[in-house]
Amino acid sequence: MIFITLGSQKFQFNRLLKAVDELIQNGTITDTVFAQIGYSDYKPVHYHYIDFLDYDEFIKEIEKGNIIITHGGTGAIINAVKRKKKVIAIPRLAQYGEHVDNHQVQLINEFKELGLVCECLSVDKIGEALEKVMKTEYRAYQSNTQTIIDNIEKYIESLVR
Repeated sequence: MIFITLGSQKFQFNRLLKAVDELIQNGTITDTVFAQIGYSDYKPVHYHYIDFLDYDEFIKEIEKGNIIITHGGTGAIINAVKRKKKVIAIPRLAQYGEHVDNHQVQLINEFKELGLVCECLSVDKIGEALEKVMKTEYRAYQSNTQTIIDNIEKYIESLVR
Protein backbone atom coordinates (compact mmCIF):
# COMPACT_ATOMS: atom_id res chain seq x y z
CA MET A 1 0.00 0.00 0.00
CA ILE A 2 1.08 3.57 -0.73
CA PHE A 3 0.17 6.16 1.88
CA ILE A 4 0.23 9.81 0.88
CA THR A 5 0.37 12.40 3.63
CA LEU A 6 0.23 16.12 2.99
CA GLY A 7 0.32 17.41 6.54
CA SER A 8 -2.00 19.74 8.37
CA GLN A 9 -0.76 23.21 7.43
CA LYS A 10 -3.19 25.43 5.54
CA PHE A 11 -1.68 24.85 2.11
CA GLN A 12 -2.93 22.74 -0.78
CA PHE A 13 -0.81 20.25 -2.72
CA ASN A 14 -3.16 19.54 -5.62
CA ARG A 15 -0.30 18.90 -8.09
CA LEU A 16 0.84 15.82 -6.19
CA LEU A 17 -2.68 14.41 -5.80
CA LYS A 18 -3.45 14.91 -9.51
CA ALA A 19 -0.14 13.32 -10.56
CA VAL A 20 -0.86 10.20 -8.50
CA ASP A 21 -4.39 10.01 -9.94
CA GLU A 22 -2.90 10.09 -13.45
CA LEU A 23 -0.35 7.38 -12.59
CA ILE A 24 -3.13 5.13 -11.33
CA GLN A 25 -5.29 5.86 -14.37
CA ASN A 26 -2.50 5.00 -16.81
CA GLY A 27 -1.54 1.83 -14.90
CA THR A 28 1.86 2.98 -13.62
CA ILE A 29 0.63 2.62 -10.04
CA THR A 30 -1.22 -0.62 -9.37
CA ASP A 31 -0.89 -0.65 -5.56
CA THR A 32 -3.68 0.44 -3.26
CA VAL A 33 -3.31 4.14 -2.45
CA PHE A 34 -4.74 6.05 0.50
CA ALA A 35 -4.16 9.75 1.10
CA GLN A 36 -4.50 12.27 3.90
CA ILE A 37 -4.99 15.36 1.71
CA GLY A 38 -5.12 18.15 4.30
CA TYR A 39 -6.26 21.46 2.87
CA SER A 40 -6.00 20.41 -0.78
CA ASP A 41 -9.19 21.06 -2.72
CA TYR A 42 -8.50 18.49 -5.44
CA LYS A 43 -10.42 15.33 -4.60
CA PRO A 44 -8.74 12.15 -5.90
CA VAL A 45 -10.79 10.05 -8.33
CA HIS A 46 -8.83 6.78 -8.41
CA TYR A 47 -7.93 6.29 -4.74
CA HIS A 48 -9.40 6.74 -1.29
CA TYR A 49 -8.64 9.81 0.79
CA ILE A 50 -9.54 11.70 3.92
CA ASP A 51 -8.94 15.36 4.70
CA PHE A 52 -7.33 14.84 8.12
CA LEU A 53 -6.34 12.01 10.43
CA ASP A 54 -5.75 12.27 14.15
CA TYR A 55 -2.24 11.32 15.28
CA ASP A 56 -3.05 7.69 16.16
CA GLU A 57 -4.81 7.11 12.82
CA PHE A 58 -1.92 8.81 11.02
CA ILE A 59 0.60 6.45 12.63
CA LYS A 60 -1.57 3.42 11.78
CA GLU A 61 -1.62 4.47 8.10
CA ILE A 62 2.15 4.94 8.07
CA GLU A 63 2.59 1.50 9.59
CA LYS A 64 0.30 -0.04 6.93
CA GLY A 65 2.14 1.64 4.07
CA ASN A 66 5.00 0.06 2.16
CA ILE A 67 5.83 3.41 0.58
CA ILE A 68 5.06 6.82 2.02
CA ILE A 69 4.72 9.73 -0.38
CA THR A 70 4.88 13.01 1.48
CA HIS A 71 5.46 16.71 1.20
CA GLY A 72 8.73 18.01 2.63
CA GLY A 73 7.41 18.32 6.16
CA THR A 74 9.86 17.23 8.82
CA GLY A 75 7.21 15.60 11.03
CA ALA A 76 5.81 13.39 8.29
CA ILE A 77 9.27 12.34 7.11
CA ILE A 78 10.58 11.59 10.61
CA ASN A 79 7.47 9.59 11.54
CA ALA A 80 7.92 7.44 8.44
CA VAL A 81 11.67 6.86 8.59
CA LYS A 82 11.47 6.02 12.32
CA ARG A 83 9.24 3.14 11.24
CA LYS A 84 11.69 2.05 8.53
CA LYS A 85 9.37 3.04 5.68
CA LYS A 86 10.53 3.89 2.19
CA VAL A 87 9.78 7.58 1.71
CA ILE A 88 9.36 9.63 -1.43
CA ALA A 89 9.53 13.28 -0.42
CA ILE A 90 8.23 15.96 -2.79
CA PRO A 91 8.53 19.66 -1.90
CA ARG A 92 5.67 22.09 -1.82
CA LEU A 93 6.65 25.09 -3.92
CA ALA A 94 5.75 28.75 -3.39
CA GLN A 95 5.18 29.39 -7.11
CA TYR A 96 2.12 27.08 -6.98
CA GLY A 97 0.73 28.54 -3.75
CA GLU A 98 1.73 25.39 -1.86
CA HIS A 99 3.86 27.20 0.75
CA VAL A 100 5.27 30.63 1.55
CA ASP A 101 8.78 29.77 0.31
CA ASN A 102 10.77 26.81 -1.03
CA HIS A 103 12.39 25.66 2.22
CA GLN A 104 11.05 22.13 1.70
CA VAL A 105 13.53 21.67 -1.16
CA GLN A 106 16.37 22.22 1.31
CA LEU A 107 14.82 19.97 3.98
CA ILE A 108 14.31 17.13 1.53
CA ASN A 109 17.85 17.51 0.25
CA GLU A 110 19.18 17.16 3.81
CA PHE A 111 17.18 13.97 4.36
CA LYS A 112 18.42 12.67 0.99
CA GLU A 113 22.04 13.44 1.91
CA LEU A 114 21.55 11.44 5.12
CA GLY A 115 20.42 8.50 2.97
CA LEU A 116 16.94 8.43 4.52
CA VAL A 117 14.57 9.32 1.67
CA CYS A 118 14.08 9.34 -2.07
CA GLU A 119 14.08 12.95 -3.20
CA CYS A 120 11.56 13.77 -5.93
CA LEU A 121 11.71 17.44 -6.86
CA SER A 122 8.97 17.30 -9.50
CA VAL A 123 5.55 15.65 -9.42
CA ASP A 124 6.22 14.63 -13.03
CA LYS A 125 8.92 12.28 -11.70
CA ILE A 126 6.81 10.32 -9.17
CA GLY A 127 6.73 7.25 -11.43
CA GLU A 128 10.53 7.24 -11.64
CA ALA A 129 10.80 7.80 -7.89
CA LEU A 130 8.56 4.78 -7.26
CA GLU A 131 10.88 2.60 -9.34
CA LYS A 132 13.96 4.01 -7.60
CA VAL A 133 12.60 3.67 -4.05
CA MET A 134 11.86 -0.03 -4.58
CA LYS A 135 15.45 -0.73 -5.67
CA THR A 136 17.19 1.34 -3.00
CA GLU A 137 18.12 0.48 0.58
CA TYR A 138 17.92 3.48 2.87
CA ARG A 139 19.79 4.09 6.10
CA ALA A 140 18.06 3.48 9.41
CA TYR A 141 16.99 6.63 11.20
CA GLN A 142 18.95 7.39 14.34
CA SER A 143 17.67 10.05 16.67
CA ASN A 144 20.15 12.50 18.14
CA THR A 145 17.77 13.55 20.92
CA GLN A 146 19.75 11.79 23.63
CA THR A 147 22.98 13.45 22.48
CA ILE A 148 21.32 16.86 22.75
CA ILE A 149 19.96 16.05 26.22
CA ASP A 150 23.39 14.82 27.36
CA ASN A 151 25.06 18.00 26.10
CA ILE A 152 22.51 20.21 27.88
CA GLU A 153 22.97 18.26 31.12
CA LYS A 154 26.78 18.60 30.88
CA TYR A 155 26.43 22.32 30.28
CA ILE A 156 24.12 22.76 33.28
CA GLU A 157 26.47 20.75 35.46
CA SER A 158 29.37 22.99 34.38
CA LEU A 159 27.39 26.04 35.48
CA VAL A 160 26.66 24.58 38.92
CA ARG A 161 30.30 23.79 39.70
